[in-house]
Amino acid sequence: MSMLTPLARVRGLGSAKEGTHHFWWQRLTALALVPLAVFCVIGLLTLTAAGQNAADTYNTARAWIAHPVVAVLVVVTIAMVFHHGQLGLQVVIEDYIHAEWIKLTALLTAKFAAVVFALIGILAVLRIAVGG
Repeated sequence: MSMLTPLARVRGLGSAKEGTHHFWWQRLTALALVPLAVFCVIGLLTLTAAGQNAADTYNTARAWIAHPVVAVLVVVTIAMVFHHGQLGLQVVIEDYIHAEWIKLTALLTAKFAAVVFALIGILAVLRIAVGG
């Protein structure tokens, strides 16, 4: 028998005991994506307008991504996009899939796919940035 009140027993414990951490990461990645997405969209629109033909646009885009500051910002954008997407997908999977083995499989697949696609994008940017 506990001497604690019901409120004292549950204080600080969410249903999963870690929902606040997930909530804040999702909000922080969303907040970080606002200026990063604006930067990337403006940069891509500028590149599209700069080229006369496809080869010219391609070479201009490679030169733009090869700039160190741009490369870092694009890498951070890619990492944030896939992390934010994985966090959102995790919430949907946890809310709507009830069979534990399907839920676990879906969560692992979503996380694995996010990591793989983020690495592919980051390696592509790094390859351009270092001149490979």
